Amino acid sequence: MEVEDEMNLTSRDFRDMERIPSKFTCDGEDISPQLKWGNQPKETKSFALSCIDPDAPGGDFIHWFICNIPAATTGIPQGGPAPGVEIENDFRKREYGGPCPPPGTHRYVFTVYALDTVNLGDVGKGNFLSKVEEHTLEKGTLTGKYSR
Repeated sequence: MEVEDEMNLTSRDFRDMERIPSKFTCDGEDISPQLKWGNQPKETKSFALSCIDPDAPGGDFIHWFICNIPAATTGIPQGGPAPGVEIENDFRKREYGGPCPPPGTHRYVFTVYALDTVNLGDVGKGNFLSKVEEHTLEKGTLTGKYSR
């Protein structure tokens, strides 16, 4: 499969592997960045989205989980609203929680998943990734970096 045919995830607010502007962190407005995806499989019935910091001291730190995003959706505007069902994150809230790391540079991996189901059913923080993986047709990622 050629790269241009793979599902992708991009943002006008930062490029892959570049610094996330402080506007989208706890040091700024703490709003979600603009996200856009494309090249999803034709059989996509819905999307899910995650934002995870794999560099957190305690392991993966969940910043954002969204599921049941309608198949016709191609992105999320800066600041939202989220187009699906938001699941509680590690900040103990449902909406986006921006980077707020301890010292050091952390990566924030945004992943959009094209799913073969319209509704993931009973899903929470503990089973989100396993339920999403069961139904993933293809995915795209965008990684930003942030340090304080």
